[in-house]
Amino acid sequence: MGESILVTGVAGFIGFHLAQRLLADGWSVLGVDNLNDYYDPRLKLARLEELKANTDFQFEICDLANRNAIATLFASHSFPYVVHLAAQAGVAHSAVNPDAYVDSNLVGFANILEGCRHADCRHLIYASSSSVYGANQRMPLRVTDRVDEPLSLYGATKRANELMAHAYAHLFGLPATGLRFFTVYGPWGRPDMAVWLFTQAIFDDRTVKLFNDGHMRRDFTYVDDVIEAVVRLIESPPALRPPHRLFNVGNGQPVEVVELLDILEKVVGKRAKRELLPIRPIDVLETFADGAELERATGFTPHTPIENGLRSFVTWYRDYHQLT
Repeated sequence: MGESILVTGVAGFIGFHLAQRLLADGWSVLGVDNLNDYYDPRLKLARLEELKANTDFQFEICDLANRNAIATLFASHSFPYVVHLAAQAGVAHSAVNPDAYVDSNLVGFANILEGCRHADCRHLIYASSSSVYGANQRMPLRVTDRVDEPLSLYGATKRANELMAHAYAHLFGLPATGLRFFTVYGPWGRPDMAVWLFTQAIFDDRTVKLFNDGHMRRDFTYVDDVIEAVVRLIESPPALRPPHRLFNVGNGQPVEVVELLDILEKVVGKRAKRELLPIRPIDVLETFADGAELERATGFTPHTPIENGLRSFVTWYRDYHQLT
């Protein structure tokens, strides 16, 4: 059994892929998740079934907002490394159910920081988001850019996480790295994301809603690239004072949403029904990552072409839903 690591949100999209990679690399993984119903829990359970086939994987149901539960988790196990991916996801949903974002993304993260602090964690890696850039229009987006104009509560909670982690690094010397993920997609993805929603609509003959007439650009980043970045960073805590740093994790090749749909139509082999709609207050016109800092630190930058990544997703989607 290799060195142990805690992965929160392990039944989620990125958490599942990370746990798979860590197990393949010889780590002993303890995964936690609350299995909430933000999207169909059956997908989360299916991911867990894949992971449970490995004897070096353990799973516990845990609500990160429960302070006593997190304290017990850290007291009952020894893991020098923590990758914190659990969060209430979804930009639009944060305008509908703000309490969930406060509980999970703020209270939950505070509990993780406290657990890591008292357990003398060697390195905490946590998920931030490109949403922290908000109304920032300077492209490509750099980690040194202003992030004080969030357009969603979700983005605001992720920025708060970065500030909280910096404070713990300063006050208690907790080594922490925040990763600003840019529109991650791929097999076993999230049903609330554009790639899944568009693919599902094409197969089901339903209308695809294109906000701002589809003329928004996103830095779609393939999940395997994201995992490679995380894995390269785990055993390399920041050599800074305070020991806290941030990285963009993005493909660096923004694609218009309407172009994404065009590619999906070709891969699926079927035209989509389209509804053109105005832009919403929560929508950002463009995300485009500058990954230079990540490349300098790890020698790696995401690079999977969008056509290749979408082909992999659609192949998985067909198989998972048993479609012809």
